[in-house]
Amino acid sequence: MVKGVKKAAERVYMVLILMLLYIPIAILIVSSFNASEKNKAVWGGFTLRAYKDLIGDETVMGALYNTLLLAGGASLIATVLGTLVCIGMINMRKRSKSLIMGVTQIPLLNSDIVTGIALMLLFTRVADLSFATMLIAHVTFIIPYVVLSVYPKVLQMNLSTYEAALDLGASHFYAMWKVVVPEIMPGILSGFLLAFTMSLDDFSVTYFTKAPGLNTMSTMINAEYRKGIQTEIYALSTIVFVVVLMVLFVINRRSEKANKLSEESEAAL
Repeated sequence: MVKGVKKAAERVYMVLILMLLYIPIAILIVSSFNASEKNKAVWGGFTLRAYKDLIGDETVMGALYNTLLLAGGASLIATVLGTLVCIGMINMRKRSKSLIMGVTQIPLLNSDIVTGIALMLLFTRVADLSFATMLIAHVTFIIPYVVLSVYPKVLQMNLSTYEAALDLGASHFYAMWKVVVPEIMPGILSGFLLAFTMSLDDFSVTYFTKAPGLNTMSTMINAEYRKGIQTEIYALSTIVFVVVLMVLFVINRRSEKANKLSEESEAAL
């Protein structure tokens, strides 16, 4: 009896959490198809006008372009640098590793607004704010996410394979590229996706390090909120949600297939 009540309570709790997470998203998606312009709380009929207007809205599309370019470029740079840091820690002493991991975690514990203001003060002393300052700022605060994703895979790596490649005449760079990188690739992909997501959603760091007139989706929505959110924003948010959902579905499917093949290989041995 007690176990049954406990299971029922757990299910109710799970349903409530999922409702809190996905009901706002469902309302957003429905609002993107709502023909009512003044009051989105009232259903005015089904329409695709928001999606048609989105294509011709240069302001929104420009902000989307800047957002994707910034997130993609920063994530790529951060992934390369973070992976190199993790590989470089392989032969370090324990104290040095602890020091690097401790320094890496500071941006995670620090408030985004503090990081944004600090970087703004630094950039304004040496140069004018621009897209480059935003890129550097994003790389700075997303590198820790890459390190925390890649380093556990580095710890699980079999160093004997790397050393065997060196004994067979491979150079350090070739052995790293052909042996180490493929082995830690799941961590690299996870770090890239996490860094891309954090960069895509960021507002505080972007707001304080961007040039005047240069907007991303987060800063544009913040400016639009004061005078009313355009329906095109609902449509764009819906598209972004669907794309991210599809990407996660594909990645999870590939991960399940890889785990299944690994289990079958271990069973065969």
